[in-house]
Amino acid sequence: MSTGSQNRIRHGALNLPNQITIARLALAVIVFVLLPLGQYLASLVLFVVAAATDWIDGYLARRNKQVTQLGRILDPFADKILICGAYIFLAAEPASRIPAWMAVVVVARELLVTALRSFLEERGADFSATQAGKLKMALQCLAVVASLCLLGGLRTATVPPAWLPGSVTVLVWLALVATVYSGIGYVISAARLLGAAR
Repeated sequence: MSTGSQNRIRHGALNLPNQITIARLALAVIVFVLLPLGQYLASLVLFVVAAATDWIDGYLARRNKQVTQLGRILDPFADKILICGAYIFLAAEPASRIPAWMAVVVVARELLVTALRSFLEERGADFSATQAGKLKMALQCLAVVASLCLLGGLRTATVPPAWLPGSVTVLVWLALVATVYSGIGYVISAARLLGAAR
């Protein structure tokens, strides 16, 4: 491969931040394969690695000025696949403390925000992630991690610490509240932007 081609890959669509995002998608697929097999601890490790790359790819893209249109599409897509998929698979496990209806709320919120963002950004509006959205993502990740810890302990016939089941329930509900709250915030912002555009 020529030096020019290598530079185009490094600074273009297939730059390092986007490669990390693609790797996150691949890790998510592996997590979804492992979860039905009851490999909760392995799923936990891979989920944590995948979730951590969400911060790394964004940081590198901003620091190196490698923000691309592909990255703006892939990054939120990878986040949604990882979180929504994890919630869906965990909802199939009664001991996870994540009921099916809660997974539906999470997926519905992500679909709604994605639709609003696509509609408004096509019209030139700025619909970037908010602090509430970032907090929502953090709490959802913590809820998934705590749930996997609980399932992993049960799978190995290890009695979980007395505080763990209750902590999982608290985190799951906090994540739900943050999900609904941030979703409402996006809807209000979208309504304001649409109103100002008239």
